[in-house]
Amino acid sequence: MQARTWYYAAVSLIATVLAAGVATAQGPKKGGGLNFSVVAEPPNYDCHASTTFALIHPIAPHYSTLLKFDGAKYPAVRGDLAKSWTVSPDGLTYTFKLHEGVKFHDGSAFSSADIMASYQRIATPPQGVISARRAFWGDLASIDTPDAATVVFKFKTPVAGMLEHFANPYNCIYSAAKLAQNPKYPETEIMGTGAFTFVNHTKGQTWEGKRFDRYFQKGYPHLDGFKAYFVKSNAVVPGMLGGQFDTEFRGRNPAERDQLMAQSQGRFVANEGTWVGALMLIFNTKKKPFDDVRVRQALSMSIDRWGGSPGLAKISILKGVGGILRPGFAMALPEAELVKIPGWSKDIEKSRAEARALLKAAGVENLTLKLLNRNVAEPYTPAGVFVVDQFKRVGVNAQHEQLETKLYFDGVGSGNFDVAVEFINDPNDDPTQQFAKYLTKKASAIGYSGHEDVKLDQLYDRQRRAINPVERTKIVNELERYALTTAYNVPLLWYHRIIVNHKKIKGWHFTPSHYVQQDLVEVWLDQ
Repeated sequence: MQARTWYYAAVSLIATVLAAGVATAQGPKKGGGLNFSVVAEPPNYDCHASTTFALIHPIAPHYSTLLKFDGAKYPAVRGDLAKSWTVSPDGLTYTFKLHEGVKFHDGSAFSSADIMASYQRIATPPQGVISARRAFWGDLASIDTPDAATVVFKFKTPVAGMLEHFANPYNCIYSAAKLAQNPKYPETEIMGTGAFTFVNHTKGQTWEGKRFDRYFQKGYPHLDGFKAYFVKSNAVVPGMLGGQFDTEFRGRNPAERDQLMAQSQGRFVANEGTWVGALMLIFNTKKKPFDDVRVRQALSMSIDRWGGSPGLAKISILKGVGGILRPGFAMALPEAELVKIPGWSKDIEKSRAEARALLKAAGVENLTLKLLNRNVAEPYTPAGVFVVDQFKRVGVNAQHEQLETKLYFDGVGSGNFDVAVEFINDPNDDPTQQFAKYLTKKASAIGYSGHEDVKLDQLYDRQRRAINPVERTKIVNELERYALTTAYNVPLLWYHRIIVNHKKIKGWHFTPSHYVQQDLVEVWLDQ
């Protein structure tokens, strides 16, 4: 398997280099429609409230953002609606000059007022509106619009990684006029300035978009349109082999990669590498006995992360053992420190003995619980099966319940669960993003565990304001140790990303994030 993986990586690299040379020589081609599969369906259409790829993949092509990540130079940031920007020497003021002549899909004119209204909705959402990234903007002091083509953000204190936060692909820019009429319109209506206009959403089946002829970036997009197919994960490989769709942008497991490459007759290319994504468990601290740290630690200590990783990596995208930050990232806890934390010891028999003792001390040595999970086969199903098995090793009986995406998010959002399989997924490595689900509900709308431990919020704010990387790393390490030990949420395993594309797809670059480049602006088909 290892030799085969290296073979595909080498083939992919050669194919990428050759394709780049051809593209440079002849330039992108206009026309054609991209067909791709999505293995989940968005619960609604609101980018600001969402954290799932099920929204980004079909919906991102309809919207622009202020900045965006550069796929070819990832994790570099470049302008989208912003044509240029400056940051004041004290790091408190960000001034953006905007492209002029931009139109929304309904023909109305875009201006700085739309940027201001969209970011106000993200930073201080009105009643009834959910902002999943509200915690990122706690130090925003004001947004000013000196003229229609200029927007100025002022902060109370310098904030680390701010340009990357502006580039978050979920920061869709909405119409200020429409938000004034109905702040919740993005939940049910698509209306942006992106490269593709909305055509149709047939629930449970497809999503379609077509080229926006008045798109502000001249010469783009290259595609005539796109069609996303909502399918079960096990339908992706047959669909690609049968020519129904050209790719699936989230990721395939090793066995699926091997099948596609073996049976494709040279039609596909494969890319793989690390992924800014992981699964974790959330304990509902509003329910007993999960309000007891002994129970949470015991459940985490039952899981053999180090021993389970090799087997899971053969059948799923789960692979890396780490904490809250991606293994190998400069600010992540070193392995020597990680193994000292309950749940990460390499001596699993000792850990499980301690877990049984903790459960007995908490009076729940025969605990029964429900494990809430998504009905997305990869990697949620193998992860859920694995966790149920691991819990049994310490005498805990878990009922595995998998729900479709909307019902799942309704459950974790309302606190209707015991333990849930959740995820960490972000556009780039950044503690401000990776820790957002570990906070109190007051600090973060996605603090699903419901704990009220403000020490986590305080450490989170300190690291966000630490501009010096050395100082920030120290705070982040303290935050990670504390979060893993209190175990309101605990990471399970980190992802390994494998993308298999039809070789005709050009202008798309492999990155460690499945949220990046999904606007499809630069994608073209060599047909």
